[in-house]
Amino acid sequence: MNLIFKNAVIIDKNSPFNKQAVDIQVENGIIKKISQNIAADGFETVELDNLHISKGWFDSSVSLGEPGYEDRETLANGLDVAAKSGFTDIALQPTGNPIAERQADINFLLTKSAHAATKLHPIGALTKNSEGKDIAELFDMKNAGAVAFGDYNKSITDAGILKIALQYVQDFDGLVIAFAQDSNIKGKGVVHEGIVGTRLGLKGIPTLAEELQIVRNLYLLEYTGGKMHIPTISTAKSVQLIKEAKAKGLNVTCSVAIHNLILTDEVLVDFDTRYKVMPPLRPDAERKVLIEAVFDGTIDMITSDHNPIDIENKKLEFDLAKDGTIGFESAFGALQTILPLEVIVEKFTAGKPVFGFANQDITEGAAASFTLFNPATQWTFSKADIKSKSKNSAFLGHALKGKAYGIYNQGKLILND
Repeated sequence: MNLIFKNAVIIDKNSPFNKQAVDIQVENGIIKKISQNIAADGFETVELDNLHISKGWFDSSVSLGEPGYEDRETLANGLDVAAKSGFTDIALQPTGNPIAERQADINFLLTKSAHAATKLHPIGALTKNSEGKDIAELFDMKNAGAVAFGDYNKSITDAGILKIALQYVQDFDGLVIAFAQDSNIKGKGVVHEGIVGTRLGLKGIPTLAEELQIVRNLYLLEYTGGKMHIPTISTAKSVQLIKEAKAKGLNVTCSVAIHNLILTDEVLVDFDTRYKVMPPLRPDAERKVLIEAVFDGTIDMITSDHNPIDIENKKLEFDLAKDGTIGFESAFGALQTILPLEVIVEKFTAGKPVFGFANQDITEGAAASFTLFNPATQWTFSKADIKSKSKNSAFLGHALKGKAYGIYNQGKLILND
């Protein structure tokens, strides 16, 4: 597909054309020319209102449904929604049935997604069946194409298992994802332990459950070496602990979920299970520290933590409903209500090298992999905007700013309908 993207404002701090409106000529998936007023000469043109283009966005924590839970989401539709939401790359959590814990499971995911514009990067389970007891087939999965290893939203209770995993993966430069939530301290908690939860009569999860696990995991990382990613942190103390670990020189990165950056536990007043997520929404004081950590670089990347849940498991009493919210469609528009555009682009792209693939700049001669968007669009997110099969969005009814047009990636142009 040979295209010219007309009058596009490039948002790429490493590009000599950063913040300039230019034409971008793409031939056979390669950026051939970036200049003003490039003649079409047989090329198809792409002209969109207030078009901005950045390096392709990457979402480091995505759950879909297939295999096993296709009623929640299929790979094909999930990747299409990701593309139309601006994501050229996603890291897929091992949440299917069967859980991705063997070479064959990784092969299935990569084969099934091979022709999609959005590239799927599978995360293999760290332990068999994500039960935290026995290490899964990490080396075989790495050879098949797994980019990291972790048990989604489950902490490894056995410190010895995590220690061995951190040591083992160093032989093949593997990345361990260590979710932090001490299950013994969490108990049967479903919301943040605080004034709102107490007022609603819901069992609380103290911040200590996350922070104590992070302390332990960082001690293990300091002992073993290797690489660790701590996903979706939610407390001020977690930020401090990770900042100190980085200052020591430990190879640790972390992410935060969009809903934890924007929403607080005050939204729980109506017991709406769309807001039941893990880690739970915290008070505003915690949220503000997370935002500061995005700016100062302690938080390396931002994720939608997209997690489709079928209505039978979401429309229940709060205690019984499954955790999770979808996040693709609202991701960019929600973030622009609290963060500058350049910061969002940085946090949507900086995770690529962490997960082992290139963060391609927008320069002549480079492979064309970028996101198309309009940062000025003002809109209110409604059910009509949801393209996912599941509708469990925490941002329904919220006023958003900015909207993705789609992506150009792997030689394919995908635009919103």
